[in-house]
Amino acid sequence: FPLALDSFRLNMLAKYLSLAFVAVGLVLCWGYGGILSLGQGVFWGLGGYCMAAFLKLEAAKNIAAEAGTDQIKALTTVGLPDFMDWNQVTELPYIWYPFKSFPLTLICMLVVPGLLAYIISIAIFKRRVNGVYFAIITQVLCWIMEILFVTRQGWTGGINGITDLRTCLGWDLRTDSAHTILYFITAVLLLGGILVSKRILHSKMGQILVAIRDMEDRVRFSGYDVSNFKTFIFCFAAIISAVGGAMFTLNVGFMSPK
Repeated sequence: FPLALDSFRLNMLAKYLSLAFVAVGLVLCWGYGGILSLGQGVFWGLGGYCMAAFLKLEAAKNIAAEAGTDQIKALTTVGLPDFMDWNQVTELPYIWYPFKSFPLTLICMLVVPGLLAYIISIAIFKRRVNGVYFAIITQVLCWIMEILFVTRQGWTGGINGITDLRTCLGWDLRTDSAHTILYFITAVLLLGGILVSKRILHSKMGQILVAIRDMEDRVRFSGYDVSNFKTFIFCFAAIISAVGGAMFTLNVGFMSPK
């Protein structure tokens, strides 16, 4: 594609590939596990927000270095993004502290969505809630998270989200070469996720997942703990979706709840 498409269209293709991570998660959950999750966007968004938080703090440092006014310098030396200043937030919220470090950001990008998926799984699958009830619960989760991110404007940027993300570790994300490199990174990560997913599906676990999808009660009566298998595949799908959200943030340069 880089040989046939210009930078703009290549960047658009990378955005579409970022969304494909969610599709892979849905194939695992619904296609093979019979778990209809309407809340994969939550995990995708959490991964994107984790990456956006790191990029925004870096942008605040860059503004501090380039600004000529004492007021802007005073705000950005403590690492406050611009939308926090607009909402009269005077100190960096504690949940933003891990995003000062890129390695910690990568860890949070995987752990936060995975942990949320695990909590949901334990609360629902252990009580044998499935089918349309599980689908409705995950959809409600999307609405709850959207309302939370929109109303906490001083922490999340509100309806506008986290915008104006230009660099990552000093690397300008807006250049044509950056678009090409990010496309390859997105494609490689997506292919890696697909290969790992196929490895799982071709294992004994994959066979049990299909059995759970087709006849859950028989699998349970055979001595397997169905909730553990559902929890694993749901958490794994959440982590894959989160990686896609992070790559979307890098490719687009912003992340918002809409």
